[in-house]
Amino acid sequence: MAAPAARADGSDAALAAALADVPDLGRLLEVDPYLKPYAPDFQRRYNRFSQTLDNIGKNEGGIDKFSRGYESFGVHRCADGGLYCKEWAPGAEGVFLTGDFNDWNPFSYPYKKLDYGKWDLYIPPKPNKSLLVPHGSKLKVVIRSKSGEILYRISPWAKYVVRESGNVNYDWIHWDPEQPYKFKHSRPKKPRSLRIYESHVGISSHEGKIASYKHFTCNVLPRIKGLGYNCIQMMAIMEHAYYASFGYQITSFFAASSRYGTPEELKELVDTAHSMGITVLLDVVHSHASKNSEDGLNMFDGTDSCYFHSGPRGTHDLWDSRLFIYSSWEVLRFLLSNIRWWLEEYGFDGFRFDGVTSMLYHHHGIGASFSGDYHEYFGLQVDEDALTYLMLANHLVHTLYPDSITIAEDVSGMPALCSPISQGGGGFDYRLAMAIPDKWIQVRLYVIKEDCTHGAKMLTATLKCIAYAESHDQALVGDKSLAFWLMDAEMYTNMSVLTPFTPVIDRGIQLHKMIRLITHALGGEGYLNFMGNEFGHPEWLDFPRKGNNESYHYARRQFHLTDDDLLRYKFLNNFDRDMNKLEERCGWLSAPQIPTQRNMEDTRDWTTIPISFLSLMSIMSVPLLFWCTFQAEWPSFFRTWIRPTEETWLQLHWRKTVPCSPSSVSQSL
Repeated sequence: MAAPAARADGSDAALAAALADVPDLGRLLEVDPYLKPYAPDFQRRYNRFSQTLDNIGKNEGGIDKFSRGYESFGVHRCADGGLYCKEWAPGAEGVFLTGDFNDWNPFSYPYKKLDYGKWDLYIPPKPNKSLLVPHGSKLKVVIRSKSGEILYRISPWAKYVVRESGNVNYDWIHWDPEQPYKFKHSRPKKPRSLRIYESHVGISSHEGKIASYKHFTCNVLPRIKGLGYNCIQMMAIMEHAYYASFGYQITSFFAASSRYGTPEELKELVDTAHSMGITVLLDVVHSHASKNSEDGLNMFDGTDSCYFHSGPRGTHDLWDSRLFIYSSWEVLRFLLSNIRWWLEEYGFDGFRFDGVTSMLYHHHGIGASFSGDYHEYFGLQVDEDALTYLMLANHLVHTLYPDSITIAEDVSGMPALCSPISQGGGGFDYRLAMAIPDKWIQVRLYVIKEDCTHGAKMLTATLKCIAYAESHDQALVGDKSLAFWLMDAEMYTNMSVLTPFTPVIDRGIQLHKMIRLITHALGGEGYLNFMGNEFGHPEWLDFPRKGNNESYHYARRQFHLTDDDLLRYKFLNNFDRDMNKLEERCGWLSAPQIPTQRNMEDTRDWTTIPISFLSLMSIMSVPLLFWCTFQAEWPSFFRTWIRPTEETWLQLHWRKTVPCSPSSVSQSL
């Protein structure tokens, strides 16, 4: 089918102009000619990015300097032992610093007002040159609003905040240790194939409590390495006041969560992972922020428009959180500096950007079905301020560390989101293939009931995707993991190897393996697993909250189940390990895409026969053939042929493999 002609507002002249402005747009249009009518949109997006980058260069000395905001904003020790403080509070009438160091006198240390809503303060050292504000001191920024109200705030640039027992709000702790952690190991090279272990430090113990960075480093990292994963995605690291938010209601963007330990212990975790050759990604949340004001960004200067859109546009209706104003110069500085902070200070190797769909569209994806028609991804519904920020963030990350990885959590499937910025794309390396777990959810009842007549068009190859059968979303209370859907209550009574296999457990274990293998082999260019799901973790995930009497019983991962030789969880765990090790050896995730082959004697429509797949991949001269069916027995009509050498053909039937001549193969095909 020929590519469509340019639309009315995308004439040949407009196309030519777009190709002239966007350096490598032609390559994008070669890959997908159906994007040609939208060339002016890519031109406009690229020009907005380029203009913003140029403005940063002219006004700030370049993005390198612009993204170092954390070196001046916040509170910093000077070489002479004094303290330099700086904040952006455009709506404030006065700004002050208070804390332990001045017996909480709110007005004894006023900031000086600068241009563009900035305020700064220098506090000299004590006469004996000792620090006036030592490491571990409690601090607050005091804001006098335009209405005269006195507000106590935590600096948006605070590096460490803690909640003491019994307190509702977090306290800002000045973090300036005498001997900060020094990294010992270099960053690993970018993996050829990406196998991601999605991790949450707090739930990583089998005990009913919040686990620590130390626990994760000593106990979980070796498991991840042993399972064959080469990347971990760290969830809930950026400080969040509400534990049950899973880390998606951020209150302090520059602070590593103190509920697991100290910043130095997190650095040790990342460094230890690097020593194992494991890439470490941060789940970064720049799509929205917590509504908290006393210990969050909201209403920092007494107005609702400091970091966020004012009025209804500044609130996400479903998440009940605040939405950034990405066109603001200081918001860009804050967010880009935040990206750099986690790369430089903690040694992270990249990011999984949360809530990208909400960022990309003014409707935030609410009520949008995204049929795949290209008109849904262009036009006035796209928030091009947010898209420009994402392009800048990707440009910064890949300029600082070319081996860094960025992943977009985008359910919409926006075209070119993972194409290079030089092509007019978003600059991400991957996007999450979020439709795959949704499809498994859709077909699971058919699978459980052995009614496998559901259509086989359930997995389609898409460019640069991270595939997963289930993530943390499916494990949360209100839903079930795949293992729990397949085996349910029998997981409590029939997972012992001392008891005979029941039909439910036997079939459930095999289906669990097949679902993951199909997803791993056909789903995309990377693979993701949420911690514990590799061995069919029983039950669901539920954080302590009022509704469960603040219980930690379900906020844990029972890794000890795989260590018990008398339990069948070890079979699922070992299969996951072997699957990853085979991919590590053969590299199907990084292999070029090829069509799935389906050869059968039956002439019925494919969507009316059992779900099954054949995929032949040749990577590093290693041929791989995956063959499986969701039927309880192999269909007798199912057969295919493979050619291991020039002279040899083998016919694979459901119960036997027989040699055959090339002529018989040609006749059969």
